[in-house]
Amino acid sequence: MRPGLVTSAPQAALWHKSTHSGSDGGDCVEVAATGDAVSVRDTKNRQGPALHHSPAAWRTFLNAVRG
Repeated sequence: MRPGLVTSAPQAALWHKSTHSGSDGGDCVEVAATGDAVSVRDTKNRQGPALHHSPAAWRTFLNAVRG
């Protein structure tokens, strides 16, 4: 899987919902480590597309958001 590629979400992956997501079903994303990539999908469309990023790019994104 190439990082940045948009494909259907890998269903067999172990998905984790954002800890900032509320329990009321609001706007959320889920993240899964899928081999050589970190995949991100919309919880409202779990069968839809997912974005795939390299682990290094994902760490950079998380550090920027946290900082």
